[in-house]
Amino acid sequence: MEPTGQVSRSARVAAVFDRVADVYDNVGVPWFTPIAEQLVRLASPGGGARALDVGCGRGAATAALARAVGPGGHVTGIDLSPRMVEACAAHVAGLGLSNVDVRVQDASAPSLPAAAYDLLVSSLVVFFLPDPLAALVAWRRLLAPGGRLAISTFAGRDQVWEAVDAVFQPYLPAGMLDARTTGATGPFGHDSGVEELVAAAGYTEVRTTHFDIEVVFTDVDQWYAFSRSHGQRAMWDAIASADHDTVKAIAGDHLEQARGADGRIRLHQRVRNTLAISS
Repeated sequence: MEPTGQVSRSARVAAVFDRVADVYDNVGVPWFTPIAEQLVRLASPGGGARALDVGCGRGAATAALARAVGPGGHVTGIDLSPRMVEACAAHVAGLGLSNVDVRVQDASAPSLPAAAYDLLVSSLVVFFLPDPLAALVAWRRLLAPGGRLAISTFAGRDQVWEAVDAVFQPYLPAGMLDARTTGATGPFGHDSGVEELVAAAGYTEVRTTHFDIEVVFTDVDQWYAFSRSHGQRAMWDAIASADHDTVKAIAGDHLEQARGADGRIRLHQRVRNTLAISS
C-alpha cells in the first residue's frame, strides 16, 4: 500500500494534469513532441517490439513508438491523469494507430506484468517522482532480460529562462522549491548523477546524449499560455491570483532580453537523454 503522503501527492499531480489536459502541448509551441520524438529515435525501437511509455501525457512518445514498432508490435501508455489518458487514446486513434492501449496508472509503481516489454521510454517524468530510484527499479522489473530503458530529463538552459523561472520562487511554498525536481542540484543536476542513479537501479551500459531545443514565443502572452499548459500550472495555482499580473510582468521583462530581430522571443533548453540496458 502506498504511504498516505504519497497517495495525496499522486492525487495532486493527477489533478494538475487533468486541468491542463486540453492545452497540454497544444498552444502552438512545439515542446513535448519534439523532445519525445528525439528520445524514441535514440531508443531505436525495432519492428514487432513491445514498448511501454511511462507518463505518456497526450501521446507524443506513444505515437512515435507505435509507428516505429509497426503493426506487429504493441505499445502500452500509462499516465496518472485520467484526462491525459483519454487525450492520448484519442490522439493515437485519430492517427489510425491500432497497436496501442492506454491505461491510468502511477509511474512510480506500475501494475503491469513482469518482463513483458522490450523497451521502456519515459520522457520528462522521472525527476518529478517522489522516489526516482524506486521507480527505476520498478520499471526494470517490467523489462525482459536485455530490454532497453530510454529516459529524458532537463539539462542546462539559457540564462533568460533561468531568470524567468526564478521569478516564481518568492511566491511558492517550500515544497515546490525542491532542488531535485528543478535539476539545480542532486542526481538530476548533471549527467553523471543521472547515470549513477540508473546504474544503482540495476541497469547496465548506461550512456548519455543531449538534444538542444529552441522554444519560440510570439509574445509574453504566448509564454504565459505555455507556462500554464503543463506541470508549471501547479506553480501558477500556488500563487495568489492577486500576484499573477506581477509575476507575469516581471517574467515579461526578462523575456524581452530574448526577443530577436524578427520580434520573436527565443529560449533554449538542453535535454539529457539517458539510455541503458536491463540486466
